[in-house]
Amino acid sequence: MMEKKQKKFLTVAPFECAWPNDLRFREAGRGCVAFDAFAHNDVTVVFREQVGSQHYHYKRDNCPHYTVIIGSHRNKRLKIEVDGKTVVDAAGVGLCCSSAFQSYWISIYDGLISIGKGRYPFQNLCFQWLDSNPNCTVQYIGLSSWDKHVGYRNVNVLPATPNHLSLWKHVDFVEHDFGEDDLEQELEDGIANYESWGLGKFLENWELSDMFFIVGKEERVVPAHKLVLEACGDFCLSSSVEEVVHLPDISYSVLHALLQYIYTGHTQILESDLCSLKSLSLQYKVMSLVRQCEEILERIMSDKQLVDSTQLVDIFYPSWLQCSKTFPYGLPIDRERLERFLSTGEYSDLDLYVGVHDIVLRSHKVILGSWSTPFTKMFTNGMRESVSSVVCLKDVPLEAFKIMLEFMYSGELNKEATAGINTLLLQLLLLADEFGVTLLHQECCKILLECLSEDSVCPILQVISSIPSCKLIEETCERIFSMHFDYCTTASIDFVMLDESSFSNILQHTDLTVTSEERVLNAILLWCLQARELYGWEAVNELMVNSTPEMLFGERLESLNEFLQLVRFPLLSPDLLNKFEQSSLSQQIPTFDHLVKEALRFLEFEITDFQGNQRFQHRKSSFKELLYICDGDSNGVLYFAGTSYGKHQWVNPVLSKRVIITASSPISRCTDPKVLVSRNFQGTSVAGPQMEGGKNASWWMVDIGPDHQLMCNYYTLRQDGSRAFIRRWNLQGSLDGKSWTNLRVHENDQTICKPGQFASWPVTGSNALLPFRFFRVLMTGPTTDDTNPWNCCICFLELYGYFR
Repeated sequence: MMEKKQKKFLTVAPFECAWPNDLRFREAGRGCVAFDAFAHNDVTVVFREQVGSQHYHYKRDNCPHYTVIIGSHRNKRLKIEVDGKTVVDAAGVGLCCSSAFQSYWISIYDGLISIGKGRYPFQNLCFQWLDSNPNCTVQYIGLSSWDKHVGYRNVNVLPATPNHLSLWKHVDFVEHDFGEDDLEQELEDGIANYESWGLGKFLENWELSDMFFIVGKEERVVPAHKLVLEACGDFCLSSSVEEVVHLPDISYSVLHALLQYIYTGHTQILESDLCSLKSLSLQYKVMSLVRQCEEILERIMSDKQLVDSTQLVDIFYPSWLQCSKTFPYGLPIDRERLERFLSTGEYSDLDLYVGVHDIVLRSHKVILGSWSTPFTKMFTNGMRESVSSVVCLKDVPLEAFKIMLEFMYSGELNKEATAGINTLLLQLLLLADEFGVTLLHQECCKILLECLSEDSVCPILQVISSIPSCKLIEETCERIFSMHFDYCTTASIDFVMLDESSFSNILQHTDLTVTSEERVLNAILLWCLQARELYGWEAVNELMVNSTPEMLFGERLESLNEFLQLVRFPLLSPDLLNKFEQSSLSQQIPTFDHLVKEALRFLEFEITDFQGNQRFQHRKSSFKELLYICDGDSNGVLYFAGTSYGKHQWVNPVLSKRVIITASSPISRCTDPKVLVSRNFQGTSVAGPQMEGGKNASWWMVDIGPDHQLMCNYYTLRQDGSRAFIRRWNLQGSLDGKSWTNLRVHENDQTICKPGQFASWPVTGSNALLPFRFFRVLMTGPTTDDTNPWNCCICFLELYGYFR
């Protein structure tokens, strides 16, 4: 029974999360989870109120949650995140073990997060942190990973009380069943895939070897690779001819230990052979192994022990030496030497002709094969490339391939060449997927996840939708697109190039956020037309007058009939629906006509039979339109905040703390934040200048709150009683109050020319469809007042648009 129990593993693939049944605290906000984990880094445990999905990732979770990451930053740090924001980043605490399963426990009690090691919870405490604003709703536990497989087993959920010392008696010992025994194989396969990368598979393998040793009196032949040997020591090997090295006085076991240490970073040897191994390592200047042997021999001597001829000694390449100058797999190989061999072509056995211009890149088969299974098969399966030193890669982008090649020799990505999201990064991602360079693929994925924006989701989706291993990025892009649907379908026509599956997922996404169902209809028509420019349904209707649906929509006509059912026509105005009913679209597309008539019947007769149909319900994420009517009206977002969003009579929203207003100068009698949203005229209201980036800057800034956003399409200002009229300024929006986007730029604008005057302006263009939390009026030039030209003399501000 015990044996069977130990075979139950859960393997979590990179960028995924498992939510096993019943893995939850008995009491929300209080509990402990104990588990064993096998990982190279990033053992990631998520605590949230509800269960997440398989492709859930804490980086894109908007719901309250805690995330504990053991072995973050390449197994160097412990991190705790609250709602996606890092609150703890501690070096060298509770790191992972990549050679065996290791036991951990994590306890949460009213915001007190405790983390420890060992099989017994509440002992061997490693770290504690107290949340000053505790989340007492977390209950479900997700077992996740970052960029490498993580194996979990023996997961138990325990109760938590303030008296931790007595808790172990109350452990439930509930073993969570993660499925059939084939999960053991899944874990082993996932870890084996990681272990199979690198040089270990070429240890004493004739494949790709270019020299060999003849060792011992029995003259045993042992193959090796010049590049690998010379990258970690000084073997004095020629780069031009196949070499034979005779070692008649060295036993095979000693040479094997040396080569195993070089190729894998780990070896075993009898204590009686340690001196011989040290001498051979010294002969070839593998100095890290020399020091290891010396330390072990000193330890044996200091313990006054006799050397045991039957005792095996384990030797590992020291982790403290695995710094930036070593090969990525923790091997005693000097990365700088490898990079030099790449640049000089020394020991090269491969000429790569890349791209349409046949640019030649000299390389080494053993390095390419150590990273890439496709390359290994190419060089060893008897094909032309197996015997030739020339490989032609005609359809491969040169610059991206160069970066991939450099990564294979250094283990680091050229961050300058792949800064942000660009064509080169996407090409690199495709190359990494094509050639199976998994670590490079994961590095590209991490950059994409960190740099995703509403401007980049379309080109990324076009590339990655065909790559199964990019499921997390695909889902994240679809979610970003759906949350910024108006912008993504208006700022560019690129979305019509998305495949049907991606576009369908966006239209059906639970986070789809739109200002009007008319925009959903326009986007569907443009996608089905494969349009080359942006226009609305009216233009499509005109095209329909002299054409047919089959001619206009072609192979996407069937998709049109399906997608039209995702438009929530009953949410549109009766006037617009009546226009639809009289249109050519309704006359020639039966599905369109049926949906329009259905919506009209619903609005006219208030039919309740459709209660369960999503077409007749408001979307989960929707905006309230706050429409500009006239200067000083009561329709703006700041007035709306003063009524607690329509719940009671108006109160100054600064006093009720619904909004926060700040100025470029300190608060004073003349710089009063509450004046800017007051309904009363103020004769003097000044934001004075401060130096920013070596320049004068005067501004008023509004924060509408962490739970609110506004797509601003109009705004109003009012001059105070002075004659310091602004002429050059920008209205800006921001999500974080640090990075700003210009919504409207004013250059020599002479609209304001009287004290106390109101003035309003529309915000147009694609940026008007971006939601922001922070807004500010920033002066970019002096006012008309020569005495204090950088005083921003505004006594009123109001914003309009789509608010949520």
